[in-house]
Amino acid sequence: MQTRRALLKSTAGITLAAGAAAALPSAVLAKAPIIGHQAAGFYRLKLGDYEVTALSDGTVAMPMAKIYEGIEEKDAEAYLAGYFQKNPTETSVNAFLVNTGDRLVLIDAGTGNVMGPSLGRIVANIEAAGYKTDEIDDVILTHIHADHSGGLTTANGERVFGNAVLHVNEREAQFWLQADEKAKADAGLGPQIVQAGKNIGPYREAGKFETFADNDAPIPGFASILRPGHTPGHSAIVVESRGEKIVFWGDIVHGDVLQYDRPDVTVEFDVDQKRAAATRAIAFAEAADRKYLVAGAHHAFPGIGHVRRDDTNYDWVPLLYSANY
Repeated sequence: MQTRRALLKSTAGITLAAGAAAALPSAVLAKAPIIGHQAAGFYRLKLGDYEVTALSDGTVAMPMAKIYEGIEEKDAEAYLAGYFQKNPTETSVNAFLVNTGDRLVLIDAGTGNVMGPSLGRIVANIEAAGYKTDEIDDVILTHIHADHSGGLTTANGERVFGNAVLHVNEREAQFWLQADEKAKADAGLGPQIVQAGKNIGPYREAGKFETFADNDAPIPGFASILRPGHTPGHSAIVVESRGEKIVFWGDIVHGDVLQYDRPDVTVEFDVDQKRAAATRAIAFAEAADRKYLVAGAHHAFPGIGHVRRDDTNYDWVPLLYSANY
């Protein structure tokens, strides 16, 4: 039974505790600073006997509703808003590292220093993932656009991956590295051709550059599928181990919503708009039918998932996060 004496005793205790709290230094109540950056951007998964590490090069706000072709900007903006995506749209740039146990292979190399301060984080995230750039044996590019090849070299023109051999589809290399005068004079292509030379040149000069034929293996155990349109030699890279398969798509799709419902919608930097749309339709159908994993350069990081059919065309289904494998 609660007596008056017990009540006074407990009240005194509460008062004492309150007084003690008031006497604590004011620093205890100070506001914590805003950090302003994410954790290191890498994500691992097991593929048979191999380990795949997704690497974030960062994200950049892009006016995707304006960049999409074959749809009115206001319609694209409304579609993206339906998925809670703003315009400009925060867009990921991803690369992928495959460790076979015998070989360490980088697929695409990010932007380096050519596309602004919110990108260019591949090297930092390779190191955060426990590797060093000089441990990488091979770099395979899906294509030579600057957001895939800019990270190959430093601002001083030195090779970032000093021990790696660089592999590119031969028609892709010819288009960008052996361009004619008309292409060099083109307002859109010209600057890209110059940048391609800067990114690839140091590897060619060092004898660390090799090309592969359409649908050929860049290196043993890594297949390619010519997926032209975005660029002439744009190629998906295929890796399999113990019956598990992943296809590194490159730029088959930009973003992870609109083009799945509208594969006919292209982007302004597709070199061949019509062919890019046709290629995307083929890639979607194959991925949905065969149910293999897909890794995309511009899906929300880590950019790995599956494609499935739905009532309006297709859906992107991100890989379920796992802390273990």
